[in-house]
Parts: sequence; C-alpha cells; structure tokens
Amino acid sequence: MNKELMTARILDAKNSKGMTWEAIAEAVGLSPVFTTSVCFGANSMTEDKASALCEVLGLDGEVAAALQDCPYKSWDWTVPKDPLIYRFYEVTGVYGDTMKALIHEKFGDGIMSAIDFTLSVDKEENPAGDRVVVTMNGKFLPYKKW
Repeated sequence: MNKELMTARILDAKNSKGMTWEAIAEAVGLSPVFTTSVCFGANSMTEDKASALCEVLGLDGEVAAALQDCPYKSWDWTVPKDPLIYRFYEVTGVYGDTMKALIHEKFGDGIMSAIDFTLSVDKEENPAGDRVVVTMNGKFLPYKKW
C-alpha cells in the first residue's frame, strides 16, 4: 500500500467515525500535529502507535504497515494554490529573511531543525476575531566548521 492510498483510507475512516485529529492523537498517545502528519504520509509511526491508530479507526494491518514505512520527504516547489497553505508561503516570503537574521543574531550560523522539532496549532479567542497561534520549536543546529 502506498502513502496516498493509506491517507485516503484513514480520511474515509476518520470522516465516517466523525473523529477529530485531536481525538485520534489522544487515543494514539501522540501530538495532534505529528499524528496528522503521519496520516498524510509525511512521517512514520512505531508499530504500537500504528496499531493503536488502526484500532481506533477500525483499519487493517495493511494501513498499520504503511504508517510505519519511512516516507519519501518531498514537496511540489510551485506556489501553493490553497489559500491557507499559501499564507504560510507568504509569511516565509515576507518574514523569512527577518527570521533568518534574528536566528543568526541570537544563535550564530546554523539552522532550526525540522527533525528535533515540535509544532502546535492553537486557537486564541479574541473579541476582534479569533487568532491562529502557530508555534514552531526546533533545536538549533550550528553549521560545523572543519
């Protein structure tokens, strides 16, 4: 089973059970962001977590095996068309150089890890309109000098 078919089966089961990503993640014992990324094929799970996810969604061992497969991490380099995803592209375009300059000023020459990394998406209620709060937390990795 490929990752695309795995994702389609998971989405069908999630929708038919009326479950949220947060409920699925809680049942599995992982964060909602990581659990969702695995279900979309961007990461992999251990056997016990894959089995737990399949149990809560009523899916078979074929899906559990696909959840454990190491993904091929690639993405389309064209400008995203989905408005929400495009906004993250826009944020990087507008603030990318600023974030890079501030990270280098505070840490030195290096990068923020996307491997030793967490991400959370929260809702902040606000009378002027609810706010989306996205928090990225990545380990700083200095460039090696040799």
